[in-house]
Amino acid sequence: MWIIFERRGDIVDRFDTFNDFMVNLYNEIMTIEEKAVITEEFKDISNNDMHVIEAIGDGKPKNMSTVAKALKVTVGTLTIAINSLVKKGYVKRVRSEKDRRVVLISLLIKGKKAFAHHRDFHEKMISAMLEGLSNSETEVLVKALTNLKEYFLSYSKEE
Repeated sequence: MWIIFERRGDIVDRFDTFNDFMVNLYNEIMTIEEKAVITEEFKDISNNDMHVIEAIGDGKPKNMSTVAKALKVTVGTLTIAINSLVKKGYVKRVRSEKDRRVVLISLLIKGKKAFAHHRDFHEKMISAMLEGLSNSETEVLVKALTNLKEYFLSYSKEE
């Protein structure tokens, strides 16, 4: 349902504006993020690798299944990425002491630096988005983004 504005032309203008954001914003963010995050220091990894590092986090070790689920990929797909990140010195992989079948992954110092660098980019991006918004405007934005997220979640459940 579209909000009815005073002039008929506003509906089309708003639709086109929102449609442009939805169609182009994700690709623009990914392109800009790659330029901002994959710096000289981290030139040996991809934007995808950086998201694997983000999913691992800088806390306690996580099992492969947990990270794969967070990334919405198979454990096999994650294994390929982890193998590369282990070779490059970003990630450590060890077997669990409690259950030797479980593989735990965690970030090494290089991985923690990459994690912090990526987190910093996201913090600046969110700050820029919220800059100049009042509390009520921020609440409206959160509501709109929540509606969008719920739409995508319900859409993916229909398939």
